[in-house]
Amino acid sequence: MPAPRNEDGKMQQNIQLDDIPLNRFHLKISGLTFSAHLTDGYVLGVIGFALAQIKSQMGLTPFQEGMLGSSALLGLFLGSLLLGWIGDIVGRQKIFSFSFVVITLASALQFFVTSPEQLFLLRMLIGFGLGGDFSVGHTMLAEFATRKHRGVMLGAFSVLWTVGYVAASFAGHFIAGMGPEAWRWLLASSAVPAGIILLLRIGTPESPRWLMRKGRKKQALAIVHRYFGEHVTLQAEPAHRQQHNLMVLFTPLYRKRTAFNCLFFVCLVIPYFAIYTFLPAILQAMGLDKNFGTDLLLNGLLIVGAVLGIVLTAVCSRRGFLIGSFVVLTACLVAMSLLTGSQSGWLIAFFAAFTLLMSAVSNLVGVFPAESFPTEVRSMGVGFATSMSRLGSATGTLLLPLGIVHLGLSTTIAILAAILAVGALVSLAWAPETKGLTLVDAGEAARPEEQPPSPRTTSLYH
Repeated sequence: MPAPRNEDGKMQQNIQLDDIPLNRFHLKISGLTFSAHLTDGYVLGVIGFALAQIKSQMGLTPFQEGMLGSSALLGLFLGSLLLGWIGDIVGRQKIFSFSFVVITLASALQFFVTSPEQLFLLRMLIGFGLGGDFSVGHTMLAEFATRKHRGVMLGAFSVLWTVGYVAASFAGHFIAGMGPEAWRWLLASSAVPAGIILLLRIGTPESPRWLMRKGRKKQALAIVHRYFGEHVTLQAEPAHRQQHNLMVLFTPLYRKRTAFNCLFFVCLVIPYFAIYTFLPAILQAMGLDKNFGTDLLLNGLLIVGAVLGIVLTAVCSRRGFLIGSFVVLTACLVAMSLLTGSQSGWLIAFFAAFTLLMSAVSNLVGVFPAESFPTEVRSMGVGFATSMSRLGSATGTLLLPLGIVHLGLSTTIAILAAILAVGALVSLAWAPETKGLTLVDAGEAARPEEQPPSPRTTSLYH
């Protein structure tokens, strides 16, 4: 077979998938992956506003309120754990489509609930689908992405998550005032974006890296050639024995990267979800709920921070960005825990700084897990880290209303600051530097037994 030629008739040299320029398919797969995060942001954002009506109508206790607030997060824990594991066995594409069937149906059925238990189960199902999608979505995107743009592509999800969350905030403010049953429309409205995403995902190809690891080289290269060109090939991966048991993540080969990704992820998202799920109640407790302006300011900063995070992910080292952010976020919450309601100007300033940086560094939760694991366990590793983060954030969201009631807001915020401090220590000790490496080399860089390989490694499958 003759070598492929470019438009000038010259022979094209083979190039790794990691090193090709961005094309339309990269943008498409990014959009289809990020759209899940828009839905997630919307789903988690609307519940805080819906609970304001549901609480009085159904006579919710603080425990029930916390359970409903954390229900989607609990589902995310289960979905990430189970569907991420299945994704390494049956493939990424099947879970990529199945997850949004579950999300769309469960979202629509929220309109008809008559009890807190029914709503809890439906939101668990929504979270279950989202958890599976996060596991295979980030995995699939990482396996198609180029090394130059991988950090931005994986981290940019935060922008659409924030857009979804802010859209939920606007919907909550305006729909909630339309009558006592407005919460039903508010919750069920998440079925609209979910249904659109489901239709757009029809025909998405399987990950060629997963196919290659399964010995289906011909199919893998067919997908690569179809979407990227005949001259594009795949980098060979180290021949680790394939295992489909979660315990493999705790073997000497993977346990350090598993511990790091779980712990940094948990320490980052507990304060995030605990605070922003109950943002209206927290602003009220701080005495900052006098007008819509403060809420609008914080939501605007979430979007600005998410965009800023893309820039910082591209410019800064992964490790330095993460450690520095943990330190500053801890300082912000410590300051907020020491201030009183009469110092509203300082409270707003520190809350604004916290919001901006938390939104920015959240980009890295989409980057580190996908870069830390090799192909044979990537979906399982990403899923496990995501599941642990959602278990932690669900626990924090469940306990936050009780903490405010029994410990007070200042003490509760101080506890969240301590969690961020733990994240800083974990990152300082274990965070690898994966920027500029191929996906294969990035996965190997996290191994405790070896130094990070040179990003110039060029072993190829031909």
